Amino acid sequence: MAVDSSNSYQFMGKSQQRFMNQDLSPDASVKSRDSDNTSRWSEPFNADANSSSTSSHWKRAHSSVPSSSRNFHKVRHMQWVFQLVDVAAGLMAKMYRLNQKLDYPEPTLFQFSDAFWKAGVIPNCPKLCMHIAKKFPEHPGKLQLEKVDKLALDTLYENVEVYLENLEPWLMLLLDLMTFREQALRLILDLSSTVITLLPHQNSLILHAFMDLFCAFVRVNLVSDKVPRKMIVQIYNLMHTMLRSGRDYEFYHRLVQFIDSYDPPLKGLHEDLNFVSPRIGEVLEAVGPIVFLAADTQKLRNEGFLSPFHPRYPDILTNSAHPMRAQDLVNVSAHREWVLLGYLVCPSELLRITGIDIAMAVLKENLVLSLYRDESILLHEEYQLYVLPKILESKKVAKAGRSKQKEADAEYNLAKQVEKMICDVHDQAIICGDSIHRERRILLKQEITRMVLFFGDQPSLLAPNIQMVFSALALARSEVMWYFQHIGVVSVKSKSTRTISVEIDASDPTIGFLLDGMDKLCCLIRKYVSAIRGYALAYLTAAAERMRFLLGSPGMVALDIDVELRGLLQQILSCLEKLPRPQGENVSTEMVDLSDFRKDWLSVLMVVTSSRSPINIRHLEKATISTGKEGLVSEGNAAYVWSRSVDEIEDQLSKHACLKQLYYYRQHLTVVFRNTMFGPEGRPQHCCAWLGIASSFPDNATVSVPEEVIKIGRDAVSYVESLIESIMGGLEGLINILDSEGGFGSLEYKLLPEQAAIRMNHAAKVAMPSAKSIKSSLDLPFPGNESEPASRDTIKMLEAAVQRLTSLCSALNEMEPICVLNHVFVLREYLRDCVLSNFRRRLITILKIDRDLQRPSVLESLIRRHMNIIHLVEQHVSMDLTQGLREVLLSESFCGPVHGLHSFEKPVQNTGTVITIICDWYLENVVKDANGVGILFTPIDKCFKSARPVGGFFAESVTDISELKAFVRLFGLYGVDKLDGMIQEHLTALLNCIDITLRTNKEPLEALSAKMDNETERDSCLKQIQELEDLINFSIQVGQALCFSSLLAEAAGQVLDANAPLLFSLLSNFTKHIPVSLPEKEDIRKMKTLSSTLGVSLDHDIALVHSILLDMGGAGDVTWSLLPYLCAAYMTSNIWSTSAFSISTGGFNNNVHCLARFINAVIAASELVREERKELQKQLLSQQQSNVNSLELNELEAELQNLEGLMPVEVNIKMAMKVFLKCASEIILESWNDNNRSPLVAKLIFLDQLCELSKYLPRSTLEVHVPYALLRSIYQQYYENSVPTLVLISPPRRNSLGVSLSHASSRNSPFYSDVSMESSEGGTSSTLKFPSQRKSPTLDLEYPTTNVKHGGGGVRLSGPLDYGGMRKVSNTDNQNSVGTSGPSPLRRFSISRSGPVTYK
Repeated sequence: MAVDSSNSYQFMGKSQQRFMNQDLSPDASVKSRDSDNTSRWSEPFNADANSSSTSSHWKRAHSSVPSSSRNFHKVRHMQWVFQLVDVAAGLMAKMYRLNQKLDYPEPTLFQFSDAFWKAGVIPNCPKLCMHIAKKFPEHPGKLQLEKVDKLALDTLYENVEVYLENLEPWLMLLLDLMTFREQALRLILDLSSTVITLLPHQNSLILHAFMDLFCAFVRVNLVSDKVPRKMIVQIYNLMHTMLRSGRDYEFYHRLVQFIDSYDPPLKGLHEDLNFVSPRIGEVLEAVGPIVFLAADTQKLRNEGFLSPFHPRYPDILTNSAHPMRAQDLVNVSAHREWVLLGYLVCPSELLRITGIDIAMAVLKENLVLSLYRDESILLHEEYQLYVLPKILESKKVAKAGRSKQKEADAEYNLAKQVEKMICDVHDQAIICGDSIHRERRILLKQEITRMVLFFGDQPSLLAPNIQMVFSALALARSEVMWYFQHIGVVSVKSKSTRTISVEIDASDPTIGFLLDGMDKLCCLIRKYVSAIRGYALAYLTAAAERMRFLLGSPGMVALDIDVELRGLLQQILSCLEKLPRPQGENVSTEMVDLSDFRKDWLSVLMVVTSSRSPINIRHLEKATISTGKEGLVSEGNAAYVWSRSVDEIEDQLSKHACLKQLYYYRQHLTVVFRNTMFGPEGRPQHCCAWLGIASSFPDNATVSVPEEVIKIGRDAVSYVESLIESIMGGLEGLINILDSEGGFGSLEYKLLPEQAAIRMNHAAKVAMPSAKSIKSSLDLPFPGNESEPASRDTIKMLEAAVQRLTSLCSALNEMEPICVLNHVFVLREYLRDCVLSNFRRRLITILKIDRDLQRPSVLESLIRRHMNIIHLVEQHVSMDLTQGLREVLLSESFCGPVHGLHSFEKPVQNTGTVITIICDWYLENVVKDANGVGILFTPIDKCFKSARPVGGFFAESVTDISELKAFVRLFGLYGVDKLDGMIQEHLTALLNCIDITLRTNKEPLEALSAKMDNETERDSCLKQIQELEDLINFSIQVGQALCFSSLLAEAAGQVLDANAPLLFSLLSNFTKHIPVSLPEKEDIRKMKTLSSTLGVSLDHDIALVHSILLDMGGAGDVTWSLLPYLCAAYMTSNIWSTSAFSISTGGFNNNVHCLARFINAVIAASELVREERKELQKQLLSQQQSNVNSLELNELEAELQNLEGLMPVEVNIKMAMKVFLKCASEIILESWNDNNRSPLVAKLIFLDQLCELSKYLPRSTLEVHVPYALLRSIYQQYYENSVPTLVLISPPRRNSLGVSLSHASSRNSPFYSDVSMESSEGGTSSTLKFPSQRKSPTLDLEYPTTNVKHGGGGVRLSGPLDYGGMRKVSNTDNQNSVGTSGPSPLRRFSISRSGPVTYK
């Protein structure tokens, strides 16, 4: 069907004039619907923002073509082709948007969801609208609609203008479809009839343009089948007749005819394209060899079509065996679509000799045919519904003529084969399709990986093989798109109605390899783009010389070439000869524009391929092929291809490697990513390629649908965030795998000291003769056994995890920022945040074990193991992650400014979670003993012990000094301050209770102080004291808290001394030489508090209680002067009857030894507070009275007073302590009797421990009230019997105790420093002197000393008293020692296991 081109576009011009620029918005008025407007085609022509560069070049060059040229219409054909392809894209975008708004209806099945009626496009009258659509093509006016749904019809009448405005844009879309069908069909028929050759090796450029238009025409009509066209036309015309008094819409009947002829669309396509069917068959037959080659994976691998070097001769670095075939493979995806669409709309071409093989090669690999974005059709169902009947019809015709013609018999046999192929190929595609493509993906994975390595090592060979690289990219893109298009496909099996879901492996790792390989190839091309452009320029320069030579050949001279064609050829040569000649590597090719060259060459092709041209392509080939070289057309086509490598390299990458359509499969994309990225065969470093896809997602948006830009951009950002979340989850998983007990923990576990202890114990048990039943082997692996070949699975797992972790971190570190519209994602920052947040979560996770607190030492080792893994990560990222981990630890340790040191307020943020949990646990379970597990402080071991486990551990395993040192190393001064602050709060509450009780018992205590010498009245006063038992419990709790605080301070001091010795030395020296002031200045008080917290201060307990009393404002009045009498009253408590001393712990079984800390600290601190208050009042009075004196004189006097002020304070403290000791001793000794003797021992040992603890109470003071013989007999009996717990004293010692008590009661002098004691044993008398000297308080927690050095160098165990050989005993005449007359009890006692007090 030959139609003159001038006449063929007359309707197009009229249509453009009629439908010019009609408003698509719903706000257009009804009056403007029939008016003449500007062209509505201007929008569809610019619909696709990413149209081909050739199209844009032709649009720009359209005005440069002379209108007087007789080849003008031939040249315009190409522009119209490209414009109509763009129009098709715009129309499909609008139809896609309409389907989205209508919730993807099924108009052929009349299935519409509720969202369809609520979309606002179709009136919400389901019954009426569906009735009209089902009666199509009958006119709505003849359907008696009032009988169908009168109410809906009335609603239409009432709101007809609103409904009409909403529906009008989509009716205009149908008009565009109708006009596009007419214009595209005319252009296809014209090109088919006028272009003399459409073979790929002769006229590939015109062929691709023609087939692009052909496929676009088919796709538009297939997509339109998903639009409710019948309902839109019928409803619109109904409302138009309501508004225009029964007059039909102007184009109603044409639209009805168009829709009816394309119902279904393939019916109309078969009829419209029947005339071009033979030409389509020729094209498909011509591309058959390329399709067969692409389908033969084995041949591609063996022949090396995608190998940069020769497959059989690897030493040959340039593979020139198949250069043209590699170039043909670039378009193999397009060729497959030509085959599928061509045979679908031109089924008669299957009856060609090679048609069945070509169709078979493509159909057995595909189940769906993509139309637009994610719109697709089930390929085999369509073939069976619309192609198979045509084949059966041809078979029937051929069968009727078999007896007359031999050709009819061959045609009949061929039709039978085609019928069988269509019926059987569906099952083959279901069974074998995925395996075929998996094998092809494996091939591409290998070839692309080889390309990346080869061209990365030999970049100079990238430019000569750039077409091969483009082929690999195109094939990989095709395979990736096929994979995601076929996931979740549900197909109907042939010869049955059973539907089956096609099984596509969603964990195929080759997808990640392909994406990563494509990304790396694109990076290589962009990196060496200058070299590629230089090589292409060199090729074009040489091509210009060859084309000049061909034009001057005798054959070309003999041809009668018209002036216009010769002028075009001269323009082409001139353009190529003006190109810059590359000389070296520094030639700039950025400004080279070869669009004019390509436009002129396409013009030449349109002229020489036209059947009306006197000089056609065959003439040119015959005239130039005789030279023995490539013909002129072949040279021009090759130059056209290479010219795109100069100024359109990005356009080619976007065509062959762009994966923007994966946006519509992003859900499958995310699932496959999660299944493959961290799978057994996955590579975490491929994540960069998966993320990079999102940058191209916004390119799917079209100008004709503005809201798509926002929606697609939002979805792309969501996709990136989802993938980043998965990547960071995988990164956390790898770190946690290495940090688990099955990772590096399994190696560390074998090196623990506990393992060695277990082995030693087991070996000892096995070696015993009686241990026959014990197994000789222990199921504990030896250190290093994991390196044995039989046990290397664990090491292999760890090596794989380390390799994946390091490769993932390297990839994330080197990845460029991902830009999605105005969002920029920097993966390195996400990596840092992931590592730190994972460390924070890991810290909280390992903090507790089995709902209980983890030991600080174990917690420290786990954190160090985690930090070692982070150090491994740091080697592959250019970031300081260790500093980040320190910041996390700091944030988890910081709960506020350090008490007494910082003056700033706590910032409003959630910090200190971990330290709060730990401190709460210690306070509740150790200090307060909330669970009642029997927490006891053991002075000898310097830790707390428990009778039952505190959660999962015994108390000693979490309160040992080494555990507290680990706590300090982890959380530093902030952690120490937090725990110390909570202890201070606890102490404040207890001291408040004591203060209240003290004030409540003021009168009994005052009476007790006045009547202490009268036993009867004293007992009466003691009985009047209220809540004595509760008070002593509070006091013991205070002492217990002071013990824990002292342990914490000692641990902090040791850690500070080990890690910052200079700072520790400065604080220690400052503490020793601190200026004495009373009251203390604020700065000095802060430094004292800091020194006490860090264990530098010698008087930690007193400093702590002093600070608390100052803060709470207590101990400032005379009531607290009665505190020694209150403490003395403790000796009447019932708690002593259950108190038992233990030599193994150095304390009592009910923590009553902690009462000594309370008495020493609270009495001393209260006296300090009282003296400070007095001095402060004196200074205030002196400042008010002495206005005459100068400021300097006042300061000097104040300093002198402060220097002398400490002496009275210490005297007052000593006096108060001696008052307590006197009163307590009298209460103890005078309340003793034969019926109640057990509490006596505990009380006397308690007093001895108090003297050992307090620097204000030397032991000589105790001996004034408690005879030495009594204490010696207690400890001597205790150590001689070696009883773990001291019990009642045996009766034989009763006489000696009575003598001692009577001796003690005769003493009346309350205070003295030197005591002379006369003792007569065996007629020998001697005088003993006890110099008043306190013990050095270097370690105030050490009540006894377990190792005491004597003169002979021997080592012995001592109890709470230490009567050492350093004690000097002299005779009255200073000549004879006690040991001169018989066996002295002192000499005998010096070598026995007794006596803890050291007299020096």
